[in-house]
Amino acid sequence: MRRSALVTGSSRGIGRAVALELARAGWPVLINYLEHREAAEALAGLLRAEGLQAMTFRADVADRQAVNHMVRAAEETLGPVELLVNNAGVAGQSLFQDISDELWNRYLGVNLGGARNAIQAVLPHMIGEKRGCIVNVSSMWGLRGASCEVAYACTKAALIALTRSLALELAPSRIRVNCVAPGVINTDMVQVLGQDTLEDLARQTPLGRLGTPEDIAHAVAFFASDQSSFITGQVLTADGGFTV
Repeated sequence: MRRSALVTGSSRGIGRAVALELARAGWPVLINYLEHREAAEALAGLLRAEGLQAMTFRADVADRQAVNHMVRAAEETLGPVELLVNNAGVAGQSLFQDISDELWNRYLGVNLGGARNAIQAVLPHMIGEKRGCIVNVSSMWGLRGASCEVAYACTKAALIALTRSLALELAPSRIRVNCVAPGVINTDMVQVLGQDTLEDLARQTPLGRLGTPEDIAHAVAFFASDQSSFITGQVLTADGGFTV
């Protein structure tokens, strides 16, 4: 049976770890990127060297037409997308009163609109076959809020509402929709906070460390597996106990 997995924003960080884990679990994987072509191609090369199926595709997930092209490319090369991981996202710190229209719309367009675009692109096949799995990557800040990250937290909270609502809508078609809400994960995205802040966040985390991309990849892989076949509409918070 031909089928594939699409992981948005998967050239680096959490997305890279997710694509790697899914490929090693037997999924042909489309590695999506926007700016980091070399990293995406290196990951695809690594997977192919292991005898696994992978391809890369440059697309801004906020661009509906580009996403549609990407899904068609996955279908033609790897097989219909039956596993979608909405991981692509943008983040940054800013006082709320300083957020411009351009920045606000970019956060919404990528973090929330990107998930909408990708889901709508893969749903026709999933509904027709009455099978499929969607995993949205939110954030613990979407659960508890984050000072100076209002736009980011808003979009991540919206992804949680999207997950729960869409899970109910798609359940009759046997399509599962779940969400992973990472805590502070040691990726390039958080390095901009500075070492002192990262050490403080690690101290605030009950388990005493920052998360790794692999920690989140394991959670996503669980939702993608048959082990979670009776689980839908759920949010798995992987944050070392930060939000307990």
